[in-house]
Amino acid sequence: MIRALRAQVYTGFSPMKASNLRAISPADGRYSEKVGELRDIFSEYGLIRFRVLVEIRWLQWLADEPSIGEVQPLSSVMKDVLNALVDRFSLDEAQRIKAIEATTNHDVKAVEYFIRESLGEGPETAALKDFVHFGCTSEDINNLSYALMLRTARTEVLVPKLRKLDRLLSDLSKRHAAVPMMSRTHGQTASPTTVGKEFANVVHRLRLAQKALTGVSILGKFNGAVGNFNAHLMAYPNVDWRSLSQRFVESLGLELNSHTTQIEPHDWTAEYAHALIRINTILIDLCRDVWGYISLGYFRQKLARDEVGSSTMPHKVNPIDFENAEGNLGMSSALLGHFAEKLPISRWQRDLTDSTVQRNFGVAIAYSLIAFESLFKGLDKLQLDEATIAADIDDAWEVLGEAIQTVMRRYAIPEPYEKLKALTRGQAVSRDVLVEFVDTLDIPEAERQRLKELTPRAYLGLAVELANDV
Repeated sequence: MIRALRAQVYTGFSPMKASNLRAISPADGRYSEKVGELRDIFSEYGLIRFRVLVEIRWLQWLADEPSIGEVQPLSSVMKDVLNALVDRFSLDEAQRIKAIEATTNHDVKAVEYFIRESLGEGPETAALKDFVHFGCTSEDINNLSYALMLRTARTEVLVPKLRKLDRLLSDLSKRHAAVPMMSRTHGQTASPTTVGKEFANVVHRLRLAQKALTGVSILGKFNGAVGNFNAHLMAYPNVDWRSLSQRFVESLGLELNSHTTQIEPHDWTAEYAHALIRINTILIDLCRDVWGYISLGYFRQKLARDEVGSSTMPHKVNPIDFENAEGNLGMSSALLGHFAEKLPISRWQRDLTDSTVQRNFGVAIAYSLIAFESLFKGLDKLQLDEATIAADIDDAWEVLGEAIQTVMRRYAIPEPYEKLKALTRGQAVSRDVLVEFVDTLDIPEAERQRLKELTPRAYLGLAVELANDV
């Protein structure tokens, strides 16, 4: 009986239909709905689509180049045919290319053959076919394709998500700009701040980090097998290939890297990865701080009626969105760190170790995207518990020691720090204790009165102004 059940278990998987439940990566399984924007960019289909785009645009560029006399200007019909291959590229075309690759065992060559096949037969196509992939090594096509992938992801996915996060955090900053909150340095009570100011700090950091990400120049190379235009110059010795290459790369919205081996050296990719790691790190810091504030009771979380916080403790409302975000940000950064360390290293003029690594760009960005979505959800659920925050700060008179000793310094009272240290460090401090001390000070009466009226929740410096200034 047991043996029969085991047989059912082990053989039961093979006939199952495709399902997210069978995905190896959680990005394509459990979290698949959160990363849909990346599928047409970073999937195998996306890579093939970008390769087709680069090949077609190069063919069109050659046809428009007067110095390449063997390729005649394209007719309006042929322009439409080539543009349609790019604009209407579908899963069926991608599958056709994969079928060709099954024979060629070379993915980029399969794209070339697909384009030649798609041009059909005719007087205009006979000469045109020979200029598909003209002068190119596979890496001329691949490096531009990956560059376009990462540029598209930055422009169409990452930046919009970061702007949404900016709006959420900026709203929290302004909404709670004037709510006093106890600071904690080293986990101990410190000079007060406001809830809004702490969110404003994150907004400011993220804006600087986003500026760094968007400022990364996305480079491309288009200079042949080892970066020297060897074959190009043999075929057309009088063509200014350096200028032509630069103009073509820039026509794709990229910047030229003029000095490379067979591969673009990926230094800009490392910079891109490091910029995204910086964003991830800032957000991990945010997740841990909010997690802690929830633990202190500063924030409550909106309840979903049917949600369960624990399988055994019914009262639990866990900060799962911030925990999920923290974990996935870490996964993203781990992959991005590998990209930054590995990709700029290649043996001599080229080895293939970068090829399989670059195919994981989408996975790293997917983990960031999953984290962003969790953060959106978590931040939207936060509800400030002003009573808990007020009780915490109202009981922390010792933090005014800083204010008093600093005023004492102004009026040259001897040993101000040491006197306040003796009064407050490790001691139970109350308003009465501080008022009694202030009454002994030889300072102007207006200053004495100002210190006596000071409360922890009023000792905020410019926190309110700074919170509103994002």
